[in-house]
Amino acid sequence: MTAATQVPDDLLRVCVAYLCREVGGRRQVLLGRKKRGLGKGLFVGLGGKFEAGETELDAIVREIEEESGVIVEKSDLDRRGDLRYLFPHRPTWSQRSTVFVATRWTGDPSPSDELDPEWFDVSDLPLDQMWDDARRWLPEVLDGGHVSREFVFGPDLATVSTHRPIRFGPA
Repeated sequence: MTAATQVPDDLLRVCVAYLCREVGGRRQVLLGRKKRGLGKGLFVGLGGKFEAGETELDAIVREIEEESGVIVEKSDLDRRGDLRYLFPHRPTWSQRSTVFVATRWTGDPSPSDELDPEWFDVSDLPLDQMWDDARRWLPEVLDGGHVSREFVFGPDLATVSTHRPIRFGPA
């Protein structure tokens, strides 16, 4: 069996959101440079782990507010897909992530203990400063697409060794 086929049923559930806006005819996305934890130093979307009893919408609304101070209504979140991240060399990092995009919110993003938010033109994403998988799906999602993929990371815990499209069952 390959690492990609050995998928635990109880993967850690996480969520990620990308806030998008248009400024001067340019499409922009809010990313944050991680200050601590998994991905420290990288630019990531807003998000994190589910808390006990939370739905994916509950979790992402809470995480967006905690990490940026911005309020997003559940009805303003567009679910764009699911990702499965497998780390055979560090299984505790393996997780399933639900991806959202929002174009409406209340408030201005501000730094938190988790990250420093920064706007980027969608045409000029800092992909070399993000997780390796992002280049394989994020531009398409920010262009209105959807994603359903599995990424297996190599021994360096940073480089994607394999990836493939997958179908997810119920959350």
